[in-house]
Amino acid sequence: MGQKIALITGANAGLGFEESKHLAEAGYRVIMACRDIDKGLKAKKEILASCQKAVIDVLELDLSSQKSVRLFADLVKQDYHRLDLLINNAGIMMTPKKITEDGFENQLATNYLGHFALTGYLLHLLKITENSRVVSLSSLAHRWSDIRFSDINFVDGYDKREAYGQSKLACLMFAYELERRLKVSGYSTISVVAHPGISSTNLFKSTFLKWLSPIIGQPAKDGAKPILYAALSKGLDGGEYIGPDGFNEWRGNPKIVDSNLPSKNNQNAKRLWELSEELTGVKYQF
Repeated sequence: MGQKIALITGANAGLGFEESKHLAEAGYRVIMACRDIDKGLKAKKEILASCQKAVIDVLELDLSSQKSVRLFADLVKQDYHRLDLLINNAGIMMTPKKITEDGFENQLATNYLGHFALTGYLLHLLKITENSRVVSLSSLAHRWSDIRFSDINFVDGYDKREAYGQSKLACLMFAYELERRLKVSGYSTISVVAHPGISSTNLFKSTFLKWLSPIIGQPAKDGAKPILYAALSKGLDGGEYIGPDGFNEWRGNPKIVDSNLPSKNNQNAKRLWELSEELTGVKYQF
């Protein structure tokens, strides 16, 4: 059967580091996809210090660049012959306005469109791996915005909070729609989505929540628990949303949680999927 392989984006810090460490200790070969290779290698060294038997590969990936996503995926398909876990973990939060080289609003590009393209490119590897799983990361912030189909890149007035909310709602709708399409196609691959509550990670450093998150939130190690539950729990069938069980889902142990009505709009999910294929040029082959 061979060693199981997990690919984690944004793997060198915060939630991604904790996920990488846990999966390496559980015997997975871990592909740490990092925008900064040096930081990735430093994180790998830290994991190996506590788990000498860990098998870890560090590869460069900038999710805000469709070219980088394509080149990264080509390398993965060339060098690996299975993929048990794809954890679409990387993200940026409430950043200043920036349009990427592809013409996309940066939070949408990094948090959602990069992962949409990556999953599409790696779908064949996932399909040929029995009981493989895609875990997408959403956020409590998915309630902050609808999908702005008429101006998805915030050309007409940028609001960093709404843009972040839109990107996380898109991740949630994508995870649900991916599960529906996988089910129809009859593959054993499932799609699950999770959110970490409020976790004290680098994500909050540039936001108004930077002073609040250590008080009401939880350490990254605990914030990673819902994601790891979504990745590893044998009791999930696909399509579940996992978050903390505490007050307002800010912190706590993993459980199945609910999402808002817009996230469950199947017609908009299909519309978002078609728009995402058009924007990225990635056509999913089920």
